[in-house]
Amino acid sequence: MSGHSKWATIKHKKGALDAKRGKLFAKIARQLEVAAREGGGDPSTNATLRTVVLKAKAGQMTNDAIDRAIKRGTGESDGGTYEAITYEGYAPGGVGILIDVLTDNRNRSGSEVRSIFSKLGGAMAEPGAVGWQFSRRGVIQVARSVPEDDVMMVALEAGADDISDLGDSWQVLCEPSALFDVKGALEAAGMEINSAESTMLASNSIPVTDLDDARKVLRIMDALEDHDDVQDVYSNFDIAEELMSQLDV
Repeated sequence: MSGHSKWATIKHKKGALDAKRGKLFAKIARQLEVAAREGGGDPSTNATLRTVVLKAKAGQMTNDAIDRAIKRGTGESDGGTYEAITYEGYAPGGVGILIDVLTDNRNRSGSEVRSIFSKLGGAMAEPGAVGWQFSRRGVIQVARSVPEDDVMMVALEAGADDISDLGDSWQVLCEPSALFDVKGALEAAGMEINSAESTMLASNSIPVTDLDDARKVLRIMDALEDHDDVQDVYSNFDIAEELMSQLDV
């Protein structure tokens, strides 16, 4: 399965742990803060903030916590100053990885991300070496119980580009700007939405067929995800289900 959908499944399982959830909330709060600072605290006029609020609610972050983070961003309460940086790197097997970071110390974050790659068998890459393989997309997962024809009819009418079968759900792809319109149309039609997000998808996947390489790829992904400054990690790996079943994830 491709990097986005497979890693999303792994993260969902890990997110059930309280410690992971607490770290997730801290990261989302930082994203809310930055989005509100850059575009204002009203989600109806700030598309970036609206996307992060959706992510926060999907992660079961409380409305009070969301509001507090937004107020820090708009200056209504004290907050930090963060810089957005995207790092690029390679995992074993030529797997490309993008890392979105929000940090108050560029040198520290860069050094620590580099250390994760070097310790776990990967390597940092020059800016642009990996990024050209990815593009930002709106991704909506619809419950598999909904008939495919119904999903397709509503989604395409609302502005979606493509619908695919992931086995346990339908994946709807659209432009990031159409994410909320498509999601709203599907919900208005009574369809169950498992998730909706603006994310980076790879144009092509890199097959990982060696068990040791697969283990190293997932260890790098997990270590990056666990870093306090890292907000999102994207990859183009494709690990077959048979191989995934042999890994402890």
